[in-house]
Amino acid sequence: MPTALPVILFDDGRGELAPLTDLRPAFDVRVGALTVAERVAMDTAVTLAALVCPEPLAAITRERHAVPVNPARFPAGPCLLVNSRWAAFDPSAASNLDPDEAAVSTSTGELLFAHANPALLQRLMLGDCSELRTVPWGVEQNEAAFSLMQRPWHARRSRDAAIAVDLGIAAARFTPMSGLPVGVVCVAGWFGGEVTAKGGRGVFIHPSARVYPTTLLDHESGPIVIDDHAVIRPGAIITGPAYIGPHSTILDRAVIRGNTAIGPHCKVAGEISGTVFQGYSNKAHDGFLGDSWVGEWVNLGAGTTNSNLLNTYSEIICRATPDGPNERTGETFLGAIIGDHVKTAICTRLMTGAILHTGSMFATTAPVSGTVGRFTWATDAGVRQYRFDKFLDVARAAMARRKIEPSEAYIERLRALAAKTVSI
Repeated sequence: MPTALPVILFDDGRGELAPLTDLRPAFDVRVGALTVAERVAMDTAVTLAALVCPEPLAAITRERHAVPVNPARFPAGPCLLVNSRWAAFDPSAASNLDPDEAAVSTSTGELLFAHANPALLQRLMLGDCSELRTVPWGVEQNEAAFSLMQRPWHARRSRDAAIAVDLGIAAARFTPMSGLPVGVVCVAGWFGGEVTAKGGRGVFIHPSARVYPTTLLDHESGPIVIDDHAVIRPGAIITGPAYIGPHSTILDRAVIRGNTAIGPHCKVAGEISGTVFQGYSNKAHDGFLGDSWVGEWVNLGAGTTNSNLLNTYSEIICRATPDGPNERTGETFLGAIIGDHVKTAICTRLMTGAILHTGSMFATTAPVSGTVGRFTWATDAGVRQYRFDKFLDVARAAMARRKIEPSEAYIERLRALAAKTVSI
């Protein structure tokens, strides 16, 4: 049996990706059903050998991973060095790259990954591929699958390609149920056969999952994977391609539309379309959420609804940061980018392309629009900075509901983010 190729995932810290990367490196951001790190860890053709990330994220990254993080010494010999801002990285691509070659995006010229000695890692992180043969990778027509994330809205651009890769990998982790649970309806018939990455159909239900009668599963447009201990309540409709992560609950009569991925330990209801939940977040009531990205420990109040399309049907313009320039996103459909620990009150309206940075709280009757900075406390009385001690009390309470106590490293990272926040 051939030896699995060692992989080193690196986050070069380039681009403006906050709030996605405020509390995790790029390889831990869920853009599809899996993170890049999860995708590599699950693939038997490669082995995750080390992780490299910006130093402010190193302590919390070490708590999440058993492999070395920012090690002083790397494995000897050739490795696959992967830029983890390539959200749709497919581990099966490793076999197509020869030693001393670097794959660069045909559309942007940026380094995607390289088969090389780790001694070159620092130079490759700066984009210097001069010591390797460069190989154009990808095609112009599928730029989303072969480009690096530079801005938070690129999670939307990379979503479909990442989900297509992930569903086959996720389904291969378990032996699915041999038939549908009693009372569950499957559009296009029951099909629990093999699903390959980047295609196929089927419904794959983990034996520990609970799918209630009157659930409808529609895999005509792509597979549906319902993972370990997930719960699908009565009357829910799920349309593929879709992923329901471990220990997550789809509540009664929820409508989950295609290209949606719900990470672990979430509780969701209402209408959700083309949205990725990082994990540990709640949208437990009615309301629409479309073409969005939701971080961890988010709670969206009852009736919270977002817009994902301008009335003019024109390209959406965004700012990555509150004081940054307006930029074209290349997207016609773009909902909200919602950072970790964001909270919204009942009936909150999120306008097209809203970017809500980490730790913000919204209880306004006016719609929330544009880009809102970290630790913002917004009510009808005005906007001010969220006091960090009060924020931390709420964060601890929310995490305790999942029986999680934030570590000192996690709290210090939050404190550092709050310290960098410009006073409102």
